[in-house]
Parts: sequence; C-alpha cells; structure tokens
Amino acid sequence: MTSAPLPQQLDEQYDAVVVGGGAAGLAGAVALARMRRSVLVVDAGQPRNAPADGVHNLLGREGTPPLELVAAGRAELAGYGGTVVDGRVTSLQRSSGDGEPLRFAVVLEDGRATTARRLLLAHSGTDVLPDLPGLRELWGSRVLHCPFCHGWEVRGRSVAVLSTGAMTAHAATLWRQVSDRVLVLSHTGPEVEESQRQQLQAVGVEFVAGEVVALEPVDDDDVDHGGGVRVRLASGRALEVGAVVAASQVRVDASLTAALGVEVADVELMGVVAATSAVVADPTGLTSVPGVWAAGNASAPMATVPAVTAAGMQAGAAMTMDLAREDVAGALLLQGAAR
Repeated sequence: MTSAPLPQQLDEQYDAVVVGGGAAGLAGAVALARMRRSVLVVDAGQPRNAPADGVHNLLGREGTPPLELVAAGRAELAGYGGTVVDGRVTSLQRSSGDGEPLRFAVVLEDGRATTARRLLLAHSGTDVLPDLPGLRELWGSRVLHCPFCHGWEVRGRSVAVLSTGAMTAHAATLWRQVSDRVLVLSHTGPEVEESQRQQLQAVGVEFVAGEVVALEPVDDDDVDHGGGVRVRLASGRALEVGAVVAASQVRVDASLTAALGVEVADVELMGVVAATSAVVADPTGLTSVPGVWAAGNASAPMATVPAVTAAGMQAGAAMTMDLAREDVAGALLLQGAAR
C-alpha cells in the first residue's frame, strides 16, 4: 500500500505570492520571476474557461485548449525559477506593523503557510448560470456567452439567445454578425423595447415567445450539419438550433479580500450587474491596500484571456518596481545605522 505524496514544502518567505494559476496569475508570476524575484503561485485548479474547447484571440496560441495553455505557462515559470503548488489559499492577512516593511501571512487549506512581501490576487470567478435543466451540462460547448470567444466556431449556424435580462437585444445584435439566423427566446426576460425589436427584425432576427423548460444536446446532422441544441418550450414546442446563448453573472470570491480590507465593487454592464465583489484596482492592478495587486477575473470579470494575460504582466511589472523601492529604502536604513 502506497501512501499519498506529501504536499510540497513552502519557503519561509517569497517576494510575491500569487493567488490563482490561470493566465493572469502565471503572466504576473513570469514577469516577477524574470526579474529574479522569488515567486509562489497557489492554484486551486478551477479555471472559469475549463469547459471551453480552446482559447481565442490570443496571438500565436489561437485555439489552444485552456488547460494546455496553463501547463505551458507553468513550464515557462519553472524555467525562470518560479514555483507552482496545487492548493487553495484560505487566509491572507497583513503580518507587519505600521512603519515596518510590508509582509503578508499566507495560509493554505491543508495547513501549509508562508509569508509574502507582495500579493497578486488572480483567483478565478464563478459563473452563476440561469436555472434551466440541461444548461449547465452544455455550458462552454453548445451554450455560449461571448461572441468574441465562440462566435467564429458557430459561424453560419442558427443561434438562439435566451432572454433573462436587459442585455438581450445587445447580445442578439452581436451574434447576428456571425449568424444569418438568430432567434430571441423570450423565456423569463423583460420584453424587448419596440424600437430594439424593430432594429433586430430589420436584420432578420426572429422572436420566439414562451418560457424554455429544458435544453438537450442533439448529436446528429439534422441541425446545421453537426448537431446542436434542442430547446423545449413550456407549450410543448421544440426547436433545434446550432447553439444557445445565455448570460451568466460572475461571482468573485470575497472571502480573501475581506480580511485584507481590499475594496471590492459590483460590476455593471448596461445597467445590469454582470459581476459581484470584483476587486477595485488601478491600471497597474494596485488595489486599495498597499502591497496588494489584482489581475484577471478577480478584478476584471468580463475580460478575455488575452486581456487578463496583459493585465497580469502589467501587475507583475509594477510589483517588481515596488519591491525594488523597498530594497533601496532598506539599504539606506542599514547604511544610516552603520554610520
């Protein structure tokens, strides 16, 4: 009988600890490691884009499966001396007093602990989906939300927009660019304004009344030459389409930021709360708490992989400059004490 492997030991202190090992966290960690900073990435292994078949609009890596991209990022970080551990951070707290150099205590779920000079919050958000049988099982494959992420893959196929809020007309307008047949399923959403309805009908968008009660996969060639989704209505009617578009609300875990006192806020898009408890950060990723940066869905829940990758690198660069300032200040204090 073989025993389970012991968890990897952590160093006593790192220049930076990154919470989250997706594109943003790894990009930030690589930027730090390339400047010879000691970096630890703690990855809970729950990326939002895991159901997707590939990452898109990322130059040079078009269509790369999300987990393959993460594996490549981990390998690159290791090449620069950075460390990734699988685990979940359960506690982040400032451990230094006023007037002392910034230090943060980091505790993992399995009891491992370390100290960080700086923190990068790059943990993923969670998609809160409409409560509809079959939707979650098809999420990311045949039930989609972002035309920039998935539009090309369903080009020319019939697309049904599930109306659950005020973004219906906006979504239908976007998806009409990749599909000649777009349907709006009224479902439980508010009635589309008459002016918006006329605009959509002018470009051939169809409207289907009635509540949707279930979504089912169709695995034959009857739907746009390759299968799709069967939409069942409360009336008993069933439609078969190539894909369904549904909106989610991104929920960012605020349990870690609360103890640090980091400012968070809900994110609105066209008057709709699209995300809750997102970290408020400046253009470099710096939060309201000195020494704490944020990047990725933690601070920009609606951003795609290329955008969060850039944000992670920007945050990592800003953190290296902040660490350098602290090093200089510490050297000056030692120099003064030696006189």
